[in-house]
Amino acid sequence: MSDKKPLRVLFCMGINQNFMDAAREEQLDVWAAFGAMWNGIHDMDGVEVIGNMDDDQSMVGPSAGYPWTTYLLADVKDYDTVVACCNLLRTAAVGDTPYKLWRYVKIESRIGRELIVQRA
Repeated sequence: MSDKKPLRVLFCMGINQNFMDAAREEQLDVWAAFGAMWNGIHDMDGVEVIGNMDDDQSMVGPSAGYPWTTYLLADVKDYDTVVACCNLLRTAAVGDTPYKLWRYVKIESRIGRELIVQRA
Protein backbone atom coordinates (compact mmCIF):
# COMPACT_ATOMS: atom_id res chain seq x y z
CA MET A 1 0.00 0.00 0.00
CA SER A 2 1.09 3.57 -0.54
CA ASP A 3 1.64 6.26 2.10
CA LYS A 4 -1.99 7.31 1.60
CA LYS A 5 -4.29 5.75 4.22
CA PRO A 6 -6.21 2.82 2.74
CA LEU A 7 -9.95 2.50 2.92
CA ARG A 8 -11.22 0.00 5.49
CA VAL A 9 -13.78 -2.07 3.58
CA LEU A 10 -16.23 -4.68 4.78
CA PHE A 11 -17.43 -6.74 1.83
CA CYS A 12 -20.80 -8.22 2.78
CA MET A 13 -21.94 -11.18 0.68
CA GLY A 14 -25.27 -12.95 0.69
CA ILE A 15 -26.25 -16.17 -1.00
CA ASN A 16 -29.62 -15.76 -2.72
CA GLN A 17 -32.55 -17.99 -3.61
CA ASN A 18 -31.16 -18.93 -7.04
CA PHE A 19 -28.39 -20.83 -5.27
CA MET A 20 -30.87 -22.54 -2.95
CA ASP A 21 -32.99 -23.62 -5.94
CA ALA A 22 -30.04 -24.89 -8.02
CA ALA A 23 -29.25 -28.56 -8.53
CA ARG A 24 -26.25 -29.88 -6.58
CA GLU A 25 -23.94 -29.86 -9.63
CA GLU A 26 -24.83 -26.23 -10.32
CA GLN A 27 -24.22 -25.36 -6.66
CA LEU A 28 -20.75 -26.90 -6.96
CA ASP A 29 -20.11 -24.74 -10.04
CA VAL A 30 -21.25 -21.70 -8.03
CA TRP A 31 -18.86 -22.66 -5.22
CA ALA A 32 -15.98 -22.85 -7.72
CA ALA A 33 -16.93 -19.40 -9.09
CA PHE A 34 -17.20 -18.09 -5.53
CA GLY A 35 -13.68 -19.38 -4.84
CA ALA A 36 -12.39 -17.62 -7.96
CA MET A 37 -14.01 -14.36 -6.83
CA TRP A 38 -12.81 -14.76 -3.22
CA ASN A 39 -9.23 -15.49 -4.29
CA GLY A 40 -9.46 -12.69 -6.85
CA ILE A 41 -10.11 -10.21 -4.05
CA HIS A 42 -7.20 -11.64 -2.03
CA ASP A 43 -4.88 -11.42 -5.03
CA MET A 44 -5.93 -7.97 -6.27
CA ASP A 45 -3.24 -5.31 -6.25
CA GLY A 46 -3.90 -2.80 -3.49
CA VAL A 47 -5.96 -5.15 -1.30
CA GLU A 48 -4.77 -6.40 2.07
CA VAL A 49 -7.28 -8.85 3.53
CA ILE A 50 -7.50 -8.57 7.30
CA GLY A 51 -9.98 -11.35 7.99
CA ASN A 52 -13.34 -12.89 7.27
CA MET A 53 -16.37 -14.35 8.98
CA ASP A 54 -18.94 -16.85 7.75
CA ASP A 55 -22.48 -17.32 9.12
CA ASP A 56 -23.19 -20.52 7.18
CA GLN A 57 -23.52 -22.75 10.25
CA SER A 58 -25.78 -20.48 12.30
CA MET A 59 -27.84 -19.10 9.42
CA VAL A 60 -29.88 -21.28 7.09
CA GLY A 61 -31.34 -20.12 3.79
CA PRO A 62 -30.74 -17.13 1.56
CA SER A 63 -29.72 -13.70 2.81
CA ALA A 64 -31.00 -10.70 0.88
CA GLY A 65 -29.33 -8.30 3.31
CA TYR A 66 -28.18 -8.18 6.91
CA PRO A 67 -27.39 -10.61 8.36
CA TRP A 68 -25.14 -11.56 5.49
CA THR A 69 -23.85 -15.04 4.75
CA THR A 70 -20.18 -14.08 4.79
CA TYR A 71 -18.00 -11.05 5.33
CA LEU A 72 -14.50 -10.13 4.19
CA LEU A 73 -12.64 -7.25 5.88
CA ALA A 74 -9.80 -5.60 3.96
CA ASP A 75 -7.74 -2.47 3.63
CA VAL A 76 -8.11 -1.28 0.03
CA LYS A 77 -5.98 1.37 -1.66
CA ASP A 78 -8.82 3.33 -3.30
CA TYR A 79 -12.47 3.40 -4.34
CA ASP A 80 -11.77 2.12 -7.87
CA THR A 81 -10.20 -1.00 -6.37
CA VAL A 82 -13.27 -1.54 -4.17
CA VAL A 83 -15.40 -1.37 -7.34
CA ALA A 84 -13.06 -3.82 -9.09
CA CYS A 85 -13.48 -6.28 -6.21
CA CYS A 86 -17.27 -6.04 -6.43
CA ASN A 87 -17.13 -6.42 -10.21
CA LEU A 88 -15.59 -9.86 -9.79
CA LEU A 89 -19.13 -11.13 -9.19
CA ARG A 90 -20.07 -9.84 -12.66
CA THR A 91 -17.18 -11.66 -14.35
CA ALA A 92 -16.79 -14.96 -12.45
CA ALA A 93 -18.28 -17.62 -14.73
CA VAL A 94 -20.41 -20.37 -13.23
CA GLY A 95 -19.35 -23.62 -14.90
CA ASP A 96 -20.40 -23.99 -18.52
CA THR A 97 -23.59 -21.99 -17.97
CA PRO A 98 -24.19 -18.54 -19.42
CA TYR A 99 -24.46 -17.24 -15.83
CA LYS A 100 -22.07 -15.17 -13.77
CA LEU A 101 -21.71 -15.35 -10.00
CA TRP A 102 -23.94 -12.35 -9.34
CA ARG A 103 -26.95 -14.50 -10.25
CA TYR A 104 -26.36 -16.44 -7.01
CA VAL A 105 -24.52 -14.07 -4.68
CA LYS A 106 -25.09 -10.45 -3.71
CA ILE A 107 -22.27 -8.18 -2.55
CA GLU A 108 -22.27 -4.80 -0.86
CA SER A 109 -19.27 -2.93 0.46
CA ARG A 110 -19.21 -0.79 3.56
CA ILE A 111 -16.38 1.72 3.27
CA GLY A 112 -14.91 3.58 6.19
CA ARG A 113 -11.66 4.00 7.99
CA GLU A 114 -9.88 2.25 10.80
CA LEU A 115 -11.13 3.50 14.15
CA ILE A 116 -8.24 4.38 16.43
CA VAL A 117 -9.11 5.08 20.05
CA GLN A 118 -6.41 6.73 22.13
CA ARG A 119 -5.79 5.33 25.58
CA ALA A 120 -6.43 7.80 28.38
